[in-house]
Amino acid sequence: MDVFYNRQGIGDVLVIPLKEGNRYNLEYKSYGDIVKIADKQTEEVLGYNIFQASNYFELNTTGKLNLTEEMLNSLTKTFELEGLEGEPVIDLSPKFVVGLVKSIEKHEDADKLKVCQVDIGEKESLQIVCGAPNVDQGQRVVVAKVGAIMPSGLQIKPTELRGVPSNGMICSQKELDLPNAPKEKGIYVLSEDYSIGQAFEF
Repeated sequence: MDVFYNRQGIGDVLVIPLKEGNRYNLEYKSYGDIVKIADKQTEEVLGYNIFQASNYFELNTTGKLNLTEEMLNSLTKTFELEGLEGEPVIDLSPKFVVGLVKSIEKHEDADKLKVCQVDIGEKESLQIVCGAPNVDQGQRVVVAKVGAIMPSGLQIKPTELRGVPSNGMICSQKELDLPNAPKEKGIYVLSEDYSIGQAFEF
């Protein structure tokens, strides 16, 4: 997963977003240098801000950073020091992966939508409703899993499109903010050099 650090922009703070929330319904609790951000009503944890972050982590770059096992270990120790044993619960599995479109059916209530079954490896399959004109069975594609944060800031959530559940998104080059992305609408079709389930780096 991605975390964010911009010392010049917001100071020596490591921002750890976990889920989107209503900014008018947030609750902040401080534990030393850690601020936990939660939903007031559900008490669901939405993220953390770690102040004086350079005291706890080696942060040599700014912007979007990949949270590594090493950083997570440091984070866990920091939480324990501040009395937050058992937190944070963070999934380090990749949120952007290579998938294989196993089957496609027309959406019963929308001519331009297709219901895709996508193999993302590890015996896991996702149902994703896709409106791209070029999506087809047998393609290797980039899948943004639930919880992924797109370059635009959009967080992928479980949803329903015209009554059909959809868990994830099959991405275009433009949505991934790749250089020289084509202007035409359509998903990014990968070559067979990519392995099903591997993390997609961009």
